[in-house]
Order: sequence, then structure tokens, then C-alpha cells
Amino acid sequence: MQQSKEPRRTDLLGVHSLDHFCIAVPDLAEAQSFYDAFGLKATPHDHGLALSASARQHHWGRLVEGPRKQLQYVSFGAFADDMPRFAERLKQRGVERLKPPPGRDSDSIWLRSPQGHLIEIRSAEKVSPNEPSAFIVDPPSSPYRGTIRRSEASRVYPRRLSHVALYTSDVSGSIEFFRDVLGLRLSDRSLDIVAFMHGVHGSDHHMIALVTSPGPGFHHCSWDVGSVQEVGLGSAHMAVNGHAAGWGFGRHVLGSNYFHYVRDPWGSYCEYSAGMDYVPCGIDWQATDSPPEDSMFLWGPMPPQDFVSNFEVQS
Repeated sequence: MQQSKEPRRTDLLGVHSLDHFCIAVPDLAEAQSFYDAFGLKATPHDHGLALSASARQHHWGRLVEGPRKQLQYVSFGAFADDMPRFAERLKQRGVERLKPPPGRDSDSIWLRSPQGHLIEIRSAEKVSPNEPSAFIVDPPSSPYRGTIRRSEASRVYPRRLSHVALYTSDVSGSIEFFRDVLGLRLSDRSLDIVAFMHGVHGSDHHMIALVTSPGPGFHHCSWDVGSVQEVGLGSAHMAVNGHAAGWGFGRHVLGSNYFHYVRDPWGSYCEYSAGMDYVPCGIDWQATDSPPEDSMFLWGPMPPQDFVSNFEVQS
């Protein structure tokens, strides 16, 4: 529910948060082991697993068992008094309202994008940040040791979900759908290769990224941590626990965040992310269209050759 202290644009109708995502995986025990190692809490819930992070008691992700890894749906949160307005918007635009999947919230609005993404709009608490995430910068040189011994390093526990990246067969068409139906706004894009969209009531540079592919799917989920140090420590912990494959360490251009992607057991990724750009409520962000060489990363190693391979449509 909306609280008076929360920022809100009254001149625009838009979802306020990425509430959670849902994917099917072939082995829930393997998923629990992977996400626990990543620093999330993966607990049994509703015939599957729910993913929680350290900052608040919220289920950011839902995992169900299926024959192969596959995106099920993406859920967005809206202010309660905006729900009738969303229903009317769908009616005016001729967008079919679907029946909820078995066991899901019957009060939510369910719809499918022209590109094949199943979407939920639900009345929910705003969980997108109302200000930029705290970012810890190492102190300048001093007479004392600037870091700790490796044996003293603590575990990294992401604070919250930052965004998800979805595969789409039509980047421009997906931008139009998420803009015209859900009220998200374009932050930046690179031709018809990738695009990033934010929420109008204040959010990270992007709640969702849209990646070109022959069909829909789930590329990665990104998790906010507090420093470059935590990005590095998280990736090191995953490597010694059998999850060395991925991409990083580096810094993105669009979003500006420091990153390291860890490949999950099914060919998609979990990203440690720190220092992402923030779009405050009331700011009309000026989107750019960057060439590919200026859109992916400022520095870091080259990504794996199959980094944007959508195994959901190639299986």
C-alpha cells in the first residue's frame, strides 16, 4: 500500500516496482544450493522456492520445478488506487486480460505481451528504492592496512533485487508494450539490441532490461550490493564453490554499475551489482541510443561468446 512518505507522480500512471520474477528449473535442490551460495535465502514456499535478500522480508523471486529452465512470469507492483486505472487502460487499448495461473492472486491483472511475456500487475508495497542505494567507497591511503586478510573476509549478502533482463524477439515492440501498458520509461537503448526501462515513481536506472533473441526468456537477475569489494568477494566465493563461469569484473556504461555475472546451472545468470544510476521520482530522464561499442561495458574482460544465447528457445 502507498505510504505518505513515498514519492509518487500523480501525472503519470505506472507500476512502481519490480515485485518478483518466476522461473521454472529442473532441480529445486540444485537451485537452492546455488542461490544460497550466492548469498540469498532460498526457502520452500508454495510448492517451490522463494528468494529473499538481506534488506527486507520480501520474496523477490519464485522458483518452480519444470522439465527445463524457463521464464514463467514477471510481477510488477502498483499502488492500490491505480489498479482500476490499469484495468481501464487495458480495456481502452484492447489488451486481453487473462485468467490468473493456478494458485496465483485472483485480484491481480494478468496479461501477455505481444512478444510472449506473461505479466502480472498487483497491488503491492513499493519495493523499488526511493533513493540511490548506499555505495561504500574505500578510504584513501593511510598508514594502516587498506584491506583485510582473505581468511577474514565475510560472506556477501545482496540487499535486494535490482532488475531482471528478459529476452525478446522485438526490442522496440517490447519498449512500446512496457511503456504504453505498464507505464515504464526508456532509460537507454542500443539500436534494437538491448534496452533499459525504469519506473516513474523513482527506481534504479532500470527495473528491466530487454535483450534481443529469437524468442522470450530469462537472461539474468541482478542483485544490489554495497561496494566494489562486495562484488569481488561475492564472485570469489562463488568461484571456490564451483561456480566460476560467468562474466566480470567490470563496469557497465548504461546504468554505470560495477558488475560480476555468475552463470547458474541452467545457462542464465545472477549478477552482483553496485553503484547503479538512479532515476528519482519527478525526473524526466533523457534516454540515449548508443552504438553497440558504447553500450555494454566501459571496462572489463570480453563477455563469453554465448553470453546472450537464449537456451530457452534453443533447447
